Amino acid sequence: MSLALKELRRRPGRFGVATVILTLIAILLMFLGGLLDGLTAGNTGAIRAQQADLIVYSATSQDSLVRSRIDLNERREIERVEGVEQAGEIGSVQLGARIEGKGPRELVPVVLFGYEAASAGLPETPARAGEAWADDTLKAESVETGETIRLGPARSPIKVIGFVNDTRYSGQSTLWASMETWRKVQNENRPDARVTPEISQALVIQAPGMDAAGLADRIDQATGDRTSSLTEDEAINALPGVSAQQSVFNQIIGLTVLIAIIVVALFFALITVERIGLYGVLKALGAGSGSLFAGVVLQAVIVTLVASVIGGIAALALDAVIPAGSIPFIATGSRLAGSTFFLLIAAVIGCAFSLRRVLKVDPAQAIGGGQ
Repeated sequence: MSLALKELRRRPGRFGVATVILTLIAILLMFLGGLLDGLTAGNTGAIRAQQADLIVYSATSQDSLVRSRIDLNERREIERVEGVEQAGEIGSVQLGARIEGKGPRELVPVVLFGYEAASAGLPETPARAGEAWADDTLKAESVETGETIRLGPARSPIKVIGFVNDTRYSGQSTLWASMETWRKVQNENRPDARVTPEISQALVIQAPGMDAAGLADRIDQATGDRTSSLTEDEAINALPGVSAQQSVFNQIIGLTVLIAIIVVALFFALITVERIGLYGVLKALGAGSGSLFAGVVLQAVIVTLVASVIGGIAALALDAVIPAGSIPFIATGSRLAGSTFFLLIAAVIGCAFSLRRVLKVDPAQAIGGGQ
C-alpha cells in the first residue's frame, strides 16, 4: 500500500492519461445526471410544490390535469372519506404570455395554475383577483414584481405579486393564482373548455399519517370509481414523457459507467504487465498477492477521486453560470456523490480484471524474465 502511494507521488505522469480520460468521463457522467435532474425538475415542479399525499383526477382523464374535471358533488364525497384532512382545488391552463418590453408576437409559454391550499412549496393564495405568484424562471424574461402579464388571445391581465421557486410544469414557467382567477382566464381564452364555479381539474389531498395507497382506494370507492387517486410520485410518473425520459438518460449513464470500467481495466492491465518483474521481486520478499492487488485498487481509487472532484467542480461551475430558465441543468450534492460512487465502483471492478495476472505471478519466473 505504501509502495503504491509512493509511486503516485513520485511518478504522477504515469497515471496522467488515465486521470484525463476518467476526468472526461466524470464530467460527462455528472453533466448527464445534472441534465436529467434539470429536465425532471422542469417537468414536475408544479406537482412537487403541492406537497400532497394524493392528487385526485377524474377517472376518464387518463391522469392528465388538462383532461380532468372534478365537480362539487365528487369533492363532497371525497371530503367525507375518513382520513382526508383537506381537499384543495387545482386547475391549469397553458397560454402564451405577453410581457412588457417585448414585441406583440414575442410570446413566452406559461402555465397559469389556480390553487386553493397553500403548502410548503407554495405561499398563501393571492387574495385579489387577477394577481399571481410567478416562478422565478420568469425573471430571465425580465419580469419583475408589480408587472402585469397578459395571457392568451384574450390578453387577460395578471399582476405578479412575487416569486416562487422550483414550480415549473412541462418545461414551462408557471403563474399561481386563485381558483377564481384561473376560471376567469380559462373561460376567456378557452371558451370550448369553460368551467363553472363548481368545477376544478383535480383535488390536492392532505391526509397526514394515513396510508396513501389505502386512502386512494377508499376515495375511488366513495366516488363510485369516477375518480383516479394517485400519490405524488405516481402523479409525476403519469406526466407525459417523464418515465421515458428518465429511462433513456439512465441507460446512457449506465453505458458511461461501463466505459469507465473498460478504461480502468485496460489501463491497469497494462500497468500490471509492466510490473511483472517488480511483483516477482516483492513476492520473493514475502509480499502477498492480496497486498499487491490492494495497491493497484488504491491507485485506481485515488485517480478516480481526483477525476470526480474535477468533474464535480465543473458541474457546480456550470450550474452557477447558467441563467434560470435557460438550459435545464441542476447540480445537486446527491447526484454528484452518486456519480462519484458509481465511478469508484467502476474503478474497483476494472481493477478486478488485473487480479488474475497478479495472482499468477511466479517470483522465480518473473525475476528470471519469464511470464
